[in-house]
Amino acid sequence: MMKTQNIMIVGVGGQGSLLASKLLGHILLQAGYDVKVSEVHGMSQRGGSVVTYVCYGDRVYSPIIDKGCADYIVSFEELETARYLEYLKPGGRIVTNTQQIDPMPVITGAMTYPQGLIEKMREMGALVDAVDCLSLAEEAGSAKAVNIVLMGRLSRYFDFSLETWQTAIGECVPAKFLEMSQKAFLLGRGEQ
Repeated sequence: MMKTQNIMIVGVGGQGSLLASKLLGHILLQAGYDVKVSEVHGMSQRGGSVVTYVCYGDRVYSPIIDKGCADYIVSFEELETARYLEYLKPGGRIVTNTQQIDPMPVITGAMTYPQGLIEKMREMGALVDAVDCLSLAEEAGSAKAVNIVLMGRLSRYFDFSLETWQTAIGECVPAKFLEMSQKAFLLGRGEQ
């Protein structure tokens, strides 16, 4: 019996976290797992914090991830990573974009963006795989492909073949973005 695995996808509205969770859910379903995906908080309009839970295993009873129970936190932005760090379980892994998007208190001047977040998380013992996904997405053809670059990075920690991932991308991404998405995925995975 496979224990349920929990993945949190965290980001800012408008970054494509829902497509990322759809892609991940799709590939896990194809592999025969019981999968529950739920968007839990946040506002899908630009700028609000968005969190999606993807839970999978032989039998998943709840789509919710409690503090200290996430096997992976996949993050579109550094501050969002730090905000949800308490959800990571000991030995869990963070896959994060190094992009920094100023939240409203920083934009208004009420706060400054905290520096050295990735180093601080590593000092706390977190396994952090930090990549400049925005640059890779732009290299693939669009800043909007950050979500696919992140999925490419995450794919390094799963046993699914490259072909399996690329088939799933083909089934989840609109045809006009397919070639760019395939390239973004490979760049994230480190295979281009």
